Amino acid sequence: MKKKANKFIAMGLTMALGASILAGCGGDEKSKGGKTNLSVGIWDTNQKATLEKMIKAYTEENPDVSIEIQLTPWKDYWTKLEASATGGTAPDVFWLNTLHAEVYQEGGILADLTEPAEKSDIGLYENYAKAMTDSYTIDGKLYAIPKDTGTAALWYNKELFDKAGVAYPTDDWTWEDMLAASEKLKGNMGDGVYAIGAPVDFENYSSTIFAAGGNIMSEDKKEPTYTMPETMEGVQCWIDLIDKGYSPSVADLTDSSAATRFEAGRLAMFLGGSYMTTQFASNEEIKDKINLVEYPSYNGKEPNMAGGLGYAVYENSKQKDAAIDFALWLGSEEAMKIQGEMGSVISARTDAQKYFADTIPEWNLAAFTNHIDEAVPMPYCKSMSEIRDLEVKKYTEAFTGEKTIEEVSKELQKEAQEIYDRMNEK
Repeated sequence: MKKKANKFIAMGLTMALGASILAGCGGDEKSKGGKTNLSVGIWDTNQKATLEKMIKAYTEENPDVSIEIQLTPWKDYWTKLEASATGGTAPDVFWLNTLHAEVYQEGGILADLTEPAEKSDIGLYENYAKAMTDSYTIDGKLYAIPKDTGTAALWYNKELFDKAGVAYPTDDWTWEDMLAASEKLKGNMGDGVYAIGAPVDFENYSSTIFAAGGNIMSEDKKEPTYTMPETMEGVQCWIDLIDKGYSPSVADLTDSSAATRFEAGRLAMFLGGSYMTTQFASNEEIKDKINLVEYPSYNGKEPNMAGGLGYAVYENSKQKDAAIDFALWLGSEEAMKIQGEMGSVISARTDAQKYFADTIPEWNLAAFTNHIDEAVPMPYCKSMSEIRDLEVKKYTEAFTGEKTIEEVSKELQKEAQEIYDRMNEK
């Protein structure tokens, strides 16, 4: 592990916090009471209760196991995980996303779950969409059990639509329908209230890039494709929302995010992911005023890209076998049903996705799951985190009007190519 850990550091990951941050994780195989102690690393407070319920079910079946949740806010999660992995104290099981999968696998901190998954009864290749298993399969080996999947939909505030005298959105809306409604809503909902939000968010523009027929990288992951006309079109449609006055400015959305503004009744529409459901449902001020419909089609396509997390196991865990057993159980029908019924996220298992849509009958949550099988996975590669940071930095210049999308795309193409070249040299 030492050789791979050194490689992990050399790959440029942040190691600023030292190995003591998560001391106690991955401890001795047994405690004094004879139980196997496991830890699970997560970052979302909204999903803590769901995981607690899942752990309760697991430990009732496995009373010799004790499981601790280690909740770290998103802004610190990866830094702490990297530091603890280097020090040999990472959580036994932890959330992983596709942005980090390849680099963590190359760094040697992910356990190979291929054989255990194939020998288990979770039916990985029967009960999960290929896009989900492919997301965590590297060089033919599986490094995480798919946890959830997520798509986006159009949330709307019924009260603001009523105030402006505009008909509510429907599942068959097109992007043009959304623009027409935005024009009617504009200026008819009160001061400081906008039709929709257009933040510089890769989850947003990636979807419309795909629907427009573009992409951000070549199929072989060796070069960027930002100067494709279709790629530029997929970004420009968000810039247009700001230019037409339908959305607050980038500066305003930086001060107060689109989600925050929607919850405060200051946006009539919000294009957002299924992971926002729990947060919106817990907001007493707005939950009875909102609903949602399918993502408006763009260029004849529903522009949905499926993201999702996975449960990874720490390669150097001192209770690795027990950690793998728990990770596999988290992908079982029983666990995914609990997760789905709690309504925090859409379960990765196809036979459990129906539960999410039924959690809040008064909301059209099926908007997230109706066409989930048609969604395509987010593009990813080993340097995707760095690439996404560069995208947001450069696209912000176009969203603010400082530069045109053509100017920004040329600069982005050149700078991103340097990242791809470095990545492929390794």
